[in-house]
Amino acid sequence: MAQEVAVIIGSGSIGAAIGRIAGIGRRVLLADYNQDILNAVAGQLRGEGYDVTTHPVDISDHDAVAALADTAAAAGDVTRVVVAAGVSPVQATTERVLHVDLLGTAYVLEEFGRVIAQGGSGVVISSMAGHMGDGYLREIEHALAYTPTAELLGLPFLAADKVGDSGAAYTLAKRGNALRVQAAATTWGSRGARINSLSPGIISTPLAQDEMSGPFAEGYRNMIRTSAAGRMGTPAEVAAIAGYLLGPEGAFITGSDLLIDGGVIAAMRAGQL
Repeated sequence: MAQEVAVIIGSGSIGAAIGRIAGIGRRVLLADYNQDILNAVAGQLRGEGYDVTTHPVDISDHDAVAALADTAAAAGDVTRVVVAAGVSPVQATTERVLHVDLLGTAYVLEEFGRVIAQGGSGVVISSMAGHMGDGYLREIEHALAYTPTAELLGLPFLAADKVGDSGAAYTLAKRGNALRVQAAATTWGSRGARINSLSPGIISTPLAQDEMSGPFAEGYRNMIRTSAAGRMGTPAEVAAIAGYLLGPEGAFITGSDLLIDGGVIAAMRAGQL
């Protein structure tokens, strides 16, 4: 019987927390752009008893993602895939947000869609940002979902001067994540596998701390105060939901996006924000 492999792309707080659930009884292939963080988290997981190998990757590079998928498949049956890599509007330019958060996720869905094992499952960590605003025109959403990955950033409305600032790019990319996950559910399903996305709100991670000290800090604090939960979420809470979607309890769920934001979007819809 082949060894099962859990691929965790993004070794930040959320990726590591999900990895602790998805990696139980499996070989963990941990991938990240930042080599120092990758090695540090791999060391922590090994100290906790996990079988971990590492693989540096820039998910905005198609060849690099394809090589990661090939490496995972060579290690055993790929039964879990977690995409928790990304950049925030404070951390990156409009172009970088689109290349990493939108195109990079599309690359992962495509390449791991060809190696995911029968009965396997995946989760993409998106964001509540994809639920903000009034949405996009039907033709734009269809293009975000179904345009071939190699042509995705060639869409006219994704030109940097059309998108706007990095915040607008982030919202668009995260909406695109949910749409491409829904589209990928059919191709993953043809292999007997499932794929879903999670849209967390403000989770206490280093990325969120960057945002809380950036130009939109007061807006973030206001979202927390106004939300029903009245607090930030934790990586453990995101991991618990991801574990449900990845595991047998979530066997009837695929192509879905689950909003876990403590009620921020509900407050926005009610006009409280």
